[in-house]
Amino acid sequence: MITHDLRLIADAIYDKKGQDAVSLDLRKIDGSITDFFVICDASNTTQVAAVADNIAEKMQEEGHKLYRSQGEENRFWIIQDYGNIVVHIFLKEYRDFYRLEELWADVPRKTYQERKAPAKKATKTEE
Repeated sequence: MITHDLRLIADAIYDKKGQDAVSLDLRKIDGSITDFFVICDASNTTQVAAVADNIAEKMQEEGHKLYRSQGEENRFWIIQDYGNIVVHIFLKEYRDFYRLEELWADVPRKTYQERKAPAKKATKTEE
């Protein structure tokens, strides 16, 4: 289930041109506030907001409650708390500055790639 949710978030990120999606597994950290961080960035504030909105929409469709969200007013760094997953959507410069992944360098991580849409089959009328 958690693998599905992480992939769902990664797909929602790439659907809106987010970049460099990575998840950090925090389950073995004593006192961790969540099980996973998902971190990504976008090149401008409009994209940061679009990525955040798309994640919220896709997670809600799957029945996940957004417990808290912050950063929508400035769109430099939006944080979404889904309980066992906390998503960080950064403006690229802010991700480079805060280097959140380096703070958690000793935990398992997974990098997500954008999934390519399957090739469309040619129909008889197109041949």
